[in-house]
Amino acid sequence: MKRRAFFKSAVFGSSVCLSPLVLPRKKIAAQNNTETPDNKINKVKKAMLCMQRASWEQGVAAQAFLELGDNETVFLMAKEAALRQTEDGRLSVVYQDTGVNDPAASGEAVLYAAKMSGDKSLKEAADKMLNYLLNKAPKTDTGIIYHMVSATEIWIDSMYMGPPFLAVAGQFKEAMKQVEGIRNYLWNPNKQLFSHRWGVVKKAFINKDFWGVGNGWAAAGMARVIRTLPANMRSEKEKMIQYTKQVIDGCLEYMREDGLFHNVVDNKNTFIETNLSQMIAYTIFRGVEGKWLDNGYLDYAYKMRKAAHSKVDEYGFVQGVCGAPFFNQPGRATEGQAFFLLMEAAYNSIKK
Repeated sequence: MKRRAFFKSAVFGSSVCLSPLVLPRKKIAAQNNTETPDNKINKVKKAMLCMQRASWEQGVAAQAFLELGDNETVFLMAKEAALRQTEDGRLSVVYQDTGVNDPAASGEAVLYAAKMSGDKSLKEAADKMLNYLLNKAPKTDTGIIYHMVSATEIWIDSMYMGPPFLAVAGQFKEAMKQVEGIRNYLWNPNKQLFSHRWGVVKKAFINKDFWGVGNGWAAAGMARVIRTLPANMRSEKEKMIQYTKQVIDGCLEYMREDGLFHNVVDNKNTFIETNLSQMIAYTIFRGVEGKWLDNGYLDYAYKMRKAAHSKVDEYGFVQGVCGAPFFNQPGRATEGQAFFLLMEAAYNSIKK
């Protein structure tokens, strides 16, 4: 009763109680002129951790901390991903999440945390996720994993979710098989871009548009596979490099003067979007770091990075990304926060 009375008087009875949307806003705005990159990164992290997250969002957020070298947060996020694992093995599932590949986005972070900590429960969780992809996930007749439990569809999003985890788990041939399969369904060789969704049973596109973030998922996912493939798979790695260069070039063809893209990259009637710039900048930085991409791409990456930095508001939200929860308008999203951090992690690597 005393605690309730104190809360009531503190919130309603005090003449000095200030709205949290007034004082912090003025205080943060005053700091913007002298803000360092590290301060901005910390604000983007904090804003991301305050967001509600579906399975792929938990995964890409954990991946951002992994690539930033924040092992403590990786471990904590991995523990939560394992807590939310379904009986069939899918990680990070919250309530009605019907993703097949999406839960694998947490896989690398869970596997890394298991090795780092020796936590057997995390190793078991990673093994269950791997077993699901290999043996339980619904697939096409040729063994390509569907994006959702409830629909026989191939989505370009899957390129970031399944293959990178398969690769870090040592299933290199399966990772390549999934990349090739997704590409066969969705790649447009004339545009050098990926369409979004293919209906396998109907044998027709559900969405033929060249969605910007979808192409970003593809580029970043393939870059992660390139980074993981062993030296004795040289021809496979060279093929992956070719695929990744093609989608980077396909996107850059449509980059605006301000370093941003339209949501559908070849359609100027769609809204201007932030996250693809972060995703392609990340991919370029990783490509240059890995010496499989020419340094000439860096000017494009720097321009996109500058554009993304201009979109971070005083609270640390990356504004103008393809926004949650329906991803059909500009807004903010966990993946937009995460790819700002991934971009910065990759940028810091090439700076060194």
